[in-house]
Amino acid sequence: MQQDVLATIKPSPARRWLGVGMLSIVGGLVLFVAVTRPPEPMWLIFLIAVGTGTFWLAYRMWQATSDSIELTETELRTGTGRLIAKVEDIEAVDRGVFAFKPSNGFLLKTRNSAENSWDPGLWWRLGRRVGVGGMTTAAETKFVSEVLTALITQYSPVQKDYPR
Repeated sequence: MQQDVLATIKPSPARRWLGVGMLSIVGGLVLFVAVTRPPEPMWLIFLIAVGTGTFWLAYRMWQATSDSIELTETELRTGTGRLIAKVEDIEAVDRGVFAFKPSNGFLLKTRNSAENSWDPGLWWRLGRRVGVGGMTTAAETKFVSEVLTALITQYSPVQKDYPR
């Protein structure tokens, strides 16, 4: 069954180019230093590892930011259909200043832990915490977080008064 998409988060092309470009420049500079002024063998291995790791990260970021994040009534998912979190599983949405969240994004706390995963510049998951944002625009992520806050109130369990 196809669900209606309530909101979408798409990385901006300028941030995408800037982020991947900066990582590529750092990787190129590190490899340039390793080739033109080779240090001791251990440092040379370290510089080559950091340089190639930075290029790998730039490649992963380029791939990840070509996707988008979609919010439906029941789930938060990527544009390719990969599930990020079910709305009924979300306990809280935190977009505060001191929250450990991505840039221009928000943090979700889920009831159940899931597999750790990461799409650089778009979203990450560590256990019960999900960070959404990075190379996204603040307006889109704020709108999604507000809609999510409204949706999770529908799924939150009703508070019961217990006898004292």
